[in-house]
Amino acid sequence: MLDEGEYRRWISSSKRALDSARGDLERGDFNWACFKAQQAGEFAVKALLRGLGLPSYGHSVYKLLVGSGEDLGLNGEIIQSSKALDKLYVPTRYPNAWVEGTPEDFFTRVDAEEAVRHAEHIISWVEEKWMSLKRGRG
Repeated sequence: MLDEGEYRRWISSSKRALDSARGDLERGDFNWACFKAQQAGEFAVKALLRGLGLPSYGHSVYKLLVGSGEDLGLNGEIIQSSKALDKLYVPTRYPNAWVEGTPEDFFTRVDAEEAVRHAEHIISWVEEKWMSLKRGRG
């Protein structure tokens, strides 16, 4: 049985994280835009998994997708987007992820724009997958 309420809770948080990432992008806070894009992707995948009643532990978008035990119909683009976002989880936030400087020194507008696109792609894929599952089980 699908849990629509749980799906909606998580997908709403995903979209809010994406909106916040866009705001950071516009302000020039590129490292935070990248991190929040990763969070948006993570929350979207967790929305799908939790809506299906599946475990959703951890922070790796890729590992959440491939470790679900379900055939989610993953494609190469979703795998690429998930791995790209996963690379942003730690170095966007922690100064000790870098030999010198801080995360603010290393992330650019291009990085942030790309991260937002990856998050948008994952959210769209999750929403399409959810609608397909609802039709199939409805």
